[in-house]
Amino acid sequence: MNSPAPASAAASSPLPTIAFIGGGNMASAIIGGLIHQGHPASQIEVVEPYAPTREALLSNYGLTALPEAGPALQRASIVVWAVKPQTFKDAAAQAKAHTQGALHLSVAAGIRSDSIAQWLATERIVRTMPNTPALVGKGMSALYARPAVDAKERAQVEAIMASTGEFLWVETEKQLDAVTALSGSGPAYVFYFLEAMTRAGARMGLSAQQAHQLAVGTFVGASELARRSDEAPAVLRERVTSKGGTTYAALQCLDADGVGAAFERAMEAARQRADELGNEFGG
Repeated sequence: MNSPAPASAAASSPLPTIAFIGGGNMASAIIGGLIHQGHPASQIEVVEPYAPTREALLSNYGLTALPEAGPALQRASIVVWAVKPQTFKDAAAQAKAHTQGALHLSVAAGIRSDSIAQWLATERIVRTMPNTPALVGKGMSALYARPAVDAKERAQVEAIMASTGEFLWVETEKQLDAVTALSGSGPAYVFYFLEAMTRAGARMGLSAQQAHQLAVGTFVGASELARRSDEAPAVLRERVTSKGGTTYAALQCLDADGVGAAFERAMEAARQRADELGNEFGG
């Protein structure tokens, strides 16, 4: 894997007209990031069949989204596929005639580029697995490009994804299943632990608000420390764990309950499900 690129690294690349098939949360995160960085709303097209979502796009970004694919998509040089895996094939059939000359960027979980290439009759496809912190410009995304995608097109994709946070490239498409399990689903793991820490803090006498603030602040601080440090997480953990102390007691309890092993099994379950999605909705 390549090193993550900061948002500023690619954001300066000029982008042509971009079309979004699907206007939900992830599309909105990317659209918001692009507009914040100066990409004109007039150079964005959106296809979104759900009326309330179209209304939100108009209210938030001044974008008039289309209820279905049409000739307006022909002016887009890049098409971002932000649809649910189970609807991708049908959406592609509707848009195919209007997007023949475009580069295609898919944010749909699990759907393999072989299937996308078949549905859209093109090899110019990039897949990415973003995560929900993209909504606040703190996303972590991984990218995979088919061989037909050239260096200029890679740079354009980087500029798009840089608007949502950081990104890295993976060498094989199969790695995206692991990315899905780690960073794609990862925010839910963090929220899961935040829930548990908040409940525990409240049981120990703190208010729910106090416990929540302490838990969130701890995750933010520990993550920033890990980001800035050249040392492995294991070393950072050892530095706050004195034998016989409070942290040691907590970690001993976690080890005795098999939390680490259970967590790894959970991530493997997520990876397997990502693979299954490709089998279920591809082809």
